[in-house]
Amino acid sequence: MSFLRRYLVAGLLVWVPIGVTVLVVRMLVRWMDNSLLLIPEAYRPDNLIGFHIPGLGVVLSLLIVFFTGVFAANLFGRSLVSLWEHILARIPLVRSIYSGAKQLAETVFSEKGKSFRKVLLIEFPRRGLWTIAFQTGADVGEAQAKTGRDVINVYVPTTPNPTGGYFVMIPRDEAIELDMKVDDGLKMLMSMGAVVPGVTANTKALAAKEPKP
Repeated sequence: MSFLRRYLVAGLLVWVPIGVTVLVVRMLVRWMDNSLLLIPEAYRPDNLIGFHIPGLGVVLSLLIVFFTGVFAANLFGRSLVSLWEHILARIPLVRSIYSGAKQLAETVFSEKGKSFRKVLLIEFPRRGLWTIAFQTGADVGEAQAKTGRDVINVYVPTTPNPTGGYFVMIPRDEAIELDMKVDDGLKMLMSMGAVVPGVTANTKALAAKEPKP
C-alpha cells in the first residue's frame, strides 16, 4: 500500500497544479473572448474563417486597453475623459461607484501606490490568533483623528479564496511587517498554510539577535 500511495501522490503532484492552471487560464480566456462581441456579427473572425480560434478575444482585449491608454494620454483624449467624468459626476448613484472604482484603480495600478505592497502579520479575529494580511493604505483621515492613534488600513483575505475578506483599521504598532513578497503571501493563503515561503536572510538575522530563553 505504501508503494501504491507513493506513486499516486507523485502523480497528483504533477497533475493537480497543471489542472488548476488550465482551468484558471481557460476561464480568463473565455471571459476575455467576450470582447469579440464588440465586433459586428458579420465581421467576427468566427464567421469570416468559419471556425472559432480561442484566444483572439485576449488579443483584442489587450489591443483595446493599449490603444485606450494611448488615446487617454494625449491632450484631446484627456479632455474627453475629463468631460466624461464631469458627466458621470452629475449622476447620483453612478458618481459614487465610478469615483470609488477610479480611486481604487489609481491606487492599485499606480507605480507610486502603496496598496498591496506589504504583507503583514496581525492578531485577527482576536488576540492570540495570528493571520496574514495586506496593507492597503496609511491615510485613514477622520478615523486617525478620532482614535488618536497611528492606524493603517488592512485587508484580511479569506482562504482559500483571497478575493473575499475583511477591511480593518489597526494601530500601526500592532502590525508586524513580514519580509515575504505579496505573491508568497497569496500562495500561503490559497494553500491554507500548506505552502510556506522560505525564511529570508533578514528574518534569520533578526531571529539571531533575539535573546534565547
